[in-house]
Amino acid sequence: MTGPSFALLATDGVARRGRLATAHGTVETPAFMPVGTAATVKALTPAMVAATGAQMVLANTYHLMLRPSAERIARLGGLHRFMGWDGPILTDSGGFQVMSLASLRTINETGVQFRSHVDGARYELTPERAMEIQYLLDADVTMVLDECVAHPAEPDAVAEAMRRSLRWAARCREAFRARPGYHLFGIVQGGIDPALRAESAAGLRAIGFDGYAVGGLAVGVGQAAMFDVLDVTAPLLPAAQPRYLMGVGKPDDLVGAVARGIDLFDCVIPTRSGRTGQAFSREGALNLRNACHAEDPRPLDESIPCPASRDFSRAYLHHLVRTNEILGAMLLSWHNVAYYQQLMADMRAAIEAGRFDAFCDDFNRRRSGDDQ
Repeated sequence: MTGPSFALLATDGVARRGRLATAHGTVETPAFMPVGTAATVKALTPAMVAATGAQMVLANTYHLMLRPSAERIARLGGLHRFMGWDGPILTDSGGFQVMSLASLRTINETGVQFRSHVDGARYELTPERAMEIQYLLDADVTMVLDECVAHPAEPDAVAEAMRRSLRWAARCREAFRARPGYHLFGIVQGGIDPALRAESAAGLRAIGFDGYAVGGLAVGVGQAAMFDVLDVTAPLLPAAQPRYLMGVGKPDDLVGAVARGIDLFDCVIPTRSGRTGQAFSREGALNLRNACHAEDPRPLDESIPCPASRDFSRAYLHHLVRTNEILGAMLLSWHNVAYYQQLMADMRAAIEAGRFDAFCDDFNRRRSGDDQ
């Protein structure tokens, strides 16, 4: 493991304000990472992503190992140069994607053997290979290979996957090439069973990682159950290291998770919603397809320093969405990522000022509902 990289700057109740140092820059937390699965945040250029205030993006080991391959990216100077993003990058190990390939894969103690969903070619992803791929990509934060189980699942299957994930995590720790500014995060699994989550957290702490993620909560677990898991799990993780909730979520998910001590997030929702005509706002989600926006001259949110948020009317965005113009998807995706970044900045400021409870009350009061 490298030396200390995470500074806890302030707390307000359980909510935390921190700073994560990486080889490609510093991340102020709590932070949201836009998802750039295949080395691109969909519909946005790197400059557009950076302009939202995003500090760090996520890319995916599974997809990049298939196309164009980690070796090719390494020959071309690493993932930062390849995708034109000079800030920190976290790479998911591919465990979540492998979960979705149930008909194409076999899991055993060695790793995962699967057929590519692209061309049917055979691959094997082991803990050691996952570390090698992420090293070739030059990821600032590398994630261990884990076995993610969809919810609901039989308790025995959840326990077996969690314990296999612990054994894989130990192999990842051994194979990881430690360098200053580069970090390896473990992943807590165990479904919604408090005892399994506790066992997983204890096992990972015994191995020792630079940060700890909570996985398996973006696979059909509802918000109430997710918050219950976080209430149990977050206190079991080292206070001096970052905590990352994987694949979550909607704005109220983020606020509730920060209130439970989480520092890092990623999710496809901002860009996926933008491509389907949905915009997030301080008052809730807006469906720009709805006729109520057809003659609305207001911007989405002029207080957000993003051209998509302040310079285009809801009427124009409604027109773009209804006519399936590419610009509509671009502008709504840009706005949504900017909204998420503003939300995180507001939470950081609230924690620093000791008014996080008041922030949460105001956040919940202003949201009038979804799909207006």
